[in-house]
Amino acid sequence: MAHVTVVGAGLAGCEAAWQLARRDINVTLIDMKPDKRSPAHERPDFAELVCSNSLRSDRLENAVGLLKAEMRLLDSVILQAADATRVEAGGALAVDRAGFSEKVTKLITEHPRITVEHREVTEVPEGDVILATGPLTSDDFATTIGNLAAGEFLHFYDAAAPIVSLESVDMTKAFYASRYGKGTPDYVNCGMSEEEYQAFYEALISAEEAKVHGFEQGKVFEGCMPVEVMAKRGRDTLRFGPLKPVGLDHPETGERYHAVVQLRRDNAQGTMYNLVGFQTHLTFGAQKRVFSMIPALHSAEFLRYGVMHRNTYLDSPRLLDRYYRFKQAPRIRFAGQITGVEGYVESAASGLLAGIELARALHGEKPLDFPRTTAIGALALYVSDGSVTEFQPMNVNFGIIEPLGYRVKGKANKNAEIAARALDVLKSFV
Repeated sequence: MAHVTVVGAGLAGCEAAWQLARRDINVTLIDMKPDKRSPAHERPDFAELVCSNSLRSDRLENAVGLLKAEMRLLDSVILQAADATRVEAGGALAVDRAGFSEKVTKLITEHPRITVEHREVTEVPEGDVILATGPLTSDDFATTIGNLAAGEFLHFYDAAAPIVSLESVDMTKAFYASRYGKGTPDYVNCGMSEEEYQAFYEALISAEEAKVHGFEQGKVFEGCMPVEVMAKRGRDTLRFGPLKPVGLDHPETGERYHAVVQLRRDNAQGTMYNLVGFQTHLTFGAQKRVFSMIPALHSAEFLRYGVMHRNTYLDSPRLLDRYYRFKQAPRIRFAGQITGVEGYVESAASGLLAGIELARALHGEKPLDFPRTTAIGALALYVSDGSVTEFQPMNVNFGIIEPLGYRVKGKANKNAEIAARALDVLKSFV
């Protein structure tokens, strides 16, 4: 009888174990609690959440809402527990945190094919294994994982810049060019006049910064200067740094700008661009307000806001395939935030896919190959996409899902059609 070891009983590990077990695979689920806990752990139960609305929107016009709908179709244990412990929160899927963790723990521990062991793992177990130890993996095991890839692909990051959808950029106020016209015009350049820059600068240096969680305190700014901290060093600091306008005159009009914000392509399809040099510790609301003051970004759709916190994650585009398999040792799969997916639902979705595809492989079946038209597939394909530059953790968003190929009036209507298509595709799998 086939057997798999799953390390870590967070949302990803529990979902992976569940998907394997319901496909007649025996599972040993190992978790270091309650004897040892990371600084983020408070309860002895599995699948802890930081707050009651951590699972976010449940509406289909929101990408994470679509992701949850797809997971429900595939009998997600995380969604079963969430729906059973739901509390009223408008369009969000909010839960009773304690009740949610207790429900997941009960479902997992009572499954006849899942055996739970409470101990710390410091070496990769033998046989088929899914590693779902999270962004706060214990130091000893993080060292072990780092050694799997000679250490160079395991990252601790302090900051990530925001990403916007290209279609939301006002190209009447932006232009493609490379500095001094050297090379191909790969950057989208968003020029600012002196008056526009002054207003942006004053808003930036006075904007609200996000709070740092207790377990993330320390040298959060080490090696990665937030744009607002750089700005506070002087009015023109940014103009001699990431917003340097030199060599970026408008290629058609010849106009010269006081400052230029550059956007760099973040995926092969060219639908997502990150704000170069805009690592930030501002609140999401402040980012939306201040960065939208950049003329070309006045109506920008932010697919990911900038974040700052200490984290452990793999350079997955170089290390993992679309099944979350470790390329150098395919018996090892990863799931959860250590793969570079951001968010609880995304973590659970990666565990779901890893569990399903591993179970199929063990049964001698062909992989499902979740396509980019689904949120589950798009997330896995983004994480494993070798064309992604400067890989950083990513929430699910409509920017990584296959476009419709035709125009739909209104963002909500467009997203609703993408969601309907995704669910139709997934129903054919089910």
